[in-house]
Amino acid sequence: MQTKIPCVIMRGGTSRGPFFNTKDLPKDIAKRDEVLLAVMGSPHEYQVDGIGGGTPFTSKVAMISKSERPGIDVDYLFAQVIVNEKIVDTKPNCGNMLGAVGPFAIEQGLIPATEGTTLVTIYNVNTGAVVEAIVQTPGGVVNYAGNVSIDGVPGTAAPILLNFKSAIGSVTGKLLPTGNVVDMIDGVAVSCIDVAMPMIHIHAKDLGKTGHETPAELDGDKAFMARMEAIRLKAGLLMGLGDVSKMVVPKVGLLSVPEHGGTITSRYFVPYSCHKAHAVTGAVCVASACAIPGTVASILSGVSAHGPQGMIDIEHPSGKITIDLDADFTIQEPLMRRAALVRTARLVMEGNLLVPSGIL
Repeated sequence: MQTKIPCVIMRGGTSRGPFFNTKDLPKDIAKRDEVLLAVMGSPHEYQVDGIGGGTPFTSKVAMISKSERPGIDVDYLFAQVIVNEKIVDTKPNCGNMLGAVGPFAIEQGLIPATEGTTLVTIYNVNTGAVVEAIVQTPGGVVNYAGNVSIDGVPGTAAPILLNFKSAIGSVTGKLLPTGNVVDMIDGVAVSCIDVAMPMIHIHAKDLGKTGHETPAELDGDKAFMARMEAIRLKAGLLMGLGDVSKMVVPKVGLLSVPEHGGTITSRYFVPYSCHKAHAVTGAVCVASACAIPGTVASILSGVSAHGPQGMIDIEHPSGKITIDLDADFTIQEPLMRRAALVRTARLVMEGNLLVPSGIL
């Protein structure tokens, strides 16, 4: 007999995956990871024996529980299930999936809805960041219909406002994990930044690119991808993350000047392929880096180091993502007052997932 686990599938931003109440999964981490691999169908390039979509953006899992932390409504643990490998990585966060955490918490009765809108305070277990989500709840019910569109998702939906309250040093504990605004790795100037997501920022021209190539063009250049991965591995050591060859952090942002009236252009790698749009946490990191004097991003963007910086438009392969930033990274204790953006979400399916016998 197969084992049933209560689950809903939700789209959050430009990602999609199963959402679980943490209590419905094994407490033992090794057993839990074994269950998640089976649920998604990894390792297999098509994930044909599970519900994964065969891409990094559709091989994500959210685990949510009612929080016992003061001032926090729910705890959110994100897992990236690697498509082709037997790896469940809980080091990074996913800001797109985060967009659906508030609706999930309300739908599951983890917090009560209020009339009009409901504020959900979320603690990200992966990084220690606190995020406020404002969800539309007319009549005390989550509303998914609306007229907001986000690049990378067809159609329109109700807006969900996300405000990152404490995202500095999300994984490494430091704004500048190497202690420098710029490091030279393999003859290339890179900025290693950790805000919401640890990233390595590289000026595209330094790797022989314009930064406006399509994801397919970048992924298809094997020599370029190999060179970038070599830089990522060395940067991981400098950032105190150790051997990152089997980790999905740090990410790489290939940056360039904008072409469509934005602030900066970014090609975001996840890390072994180029994102078709852009990760939310990566956008927070790129926007923040624009406000850190001397970084690759600040030189390209010309953004003021003194807040409020206002709207920072990051151009990506599917359009743009906008971060409303108010931060001061020039002081001894870096301060982020606001890093807010709008996402959308949708409840796709609810029911039970079946785990093969012998696993659970």
